[in-house]
Amino acid sequence: MKKDLVIAPSILSADFADLGAEIRAIDVGGCDWVHFDVMDGSFVPPITIGDNVCKAIRSHTEKPIDVHLMVNHPDTQVEAFAKAGADIITVHQEACTHLERTLQLIRSLGKKAGVSLNPATPVSTIKNVLHCTDLVLLMSVNPGYGGQSYIHAVTDKIREARQMLDDAGCDAWLEVDGGVNAATIAEVTGAGADAVVAGSAVYNKPDYAGAMAELRDLAE
Repeated sequence: MKKDLVIAPSILSADFADLGAEIRAIDVGGCDWVHFDVMDGSFVPPITIGDNVCKAIRSHTEKPIDVHLMVNHPDTQVEAFAKAGADIITVHQEACTHLERTLQLIRSLGKKAGVSLNPATPVSTIKNVLHCTDLVLLMSVNPGYGGQSYIHAVTDKIREARQMLDDAGCDAWLEVDGGVNAATIAEVTGAGADAVVAGSAVYNKPDYAGAMAELRDLAE
């Protein structure tokens, strides 16, 4: 059964000087999840925010916090984010030595387990962990920086992932992150995504609610 579209604004594009208010604004504006990007300066060049910030924003929204760990050795971070209030914790296939073990660890802490793939990483690399996966996150830009343009070659990869999940009877969300905006969302959802991360497409607009409503209207 096709899921209702999930819109998860990335707070990477928010005003960090007033982060609590920015979280409350997307909550009131109709977001489904709050996307929380964690970068370590190693797996990707920048350093962003950690579990202490996740804990700080937890009281500002009751919406699920969708943590995306763009870090090496993610196993060392999982428990801290679980305790900080994350609802979904996603790790990169490319960063995990024992991916199945890491996903099971996340689930053992009572959280939804996600696995992310960079644009060049084949979908087939996660076929054997779908039994312990609640979310598949396809990067449609190379991770590390907000505001990048959508890589259209990923559209076929979304279709392939959708088919793989359906064939496996896996009910995981299929999320896409990178360059999703009013010009690209129909392409993304038409290929089979049922969750999208939108950073600048929401936070760079004066009306957050209007921006999210427009994305829903344009989605296929």
